[in-house]
Amino acid sequence: MKILSGILIMITVFFSVKHGWAGLTNKVSPEQSKMFADLGINRPLGFIIGALTLAVALLVLFPKTFFVGNLLNATLILFIMALALNTDNLKLTLIEIPFLLMPLLLIYLGHPFKN
Repeated sequence: MKILSGILIMITVFFSVKHGWAGLTNKVSPEQSKMFADLGINRPLGFIIGALTLAVALLVLFPKTFFVGNLLNATLILFIMALALNTDNLKLTLIEIPFLLMPLLLIYLGHPFKN
């Protein structure tokens, strides 16, 4: 279980840094830019989401902040899903479900270095 948890942490950190940095530097792909516009996410909100996503990458690395990091990650994903449902984008909502399950699974498994 510790190996699976470690692998999921690495995946979470990779995606959090990738998406968070893209959100902060506004270097998102045209598809992501269109998705943000469709969801009603403007530049300042995109910047906040990017900063919070980078915070997730740091928080999940340490056992003491592991739970908070995963809770923040799940909240951000749920927020995107709610915006997608608000704009009748069922496809995006369904795509986000596995990404919502990952922080919940990590919370269940726990941090691999926790005593």
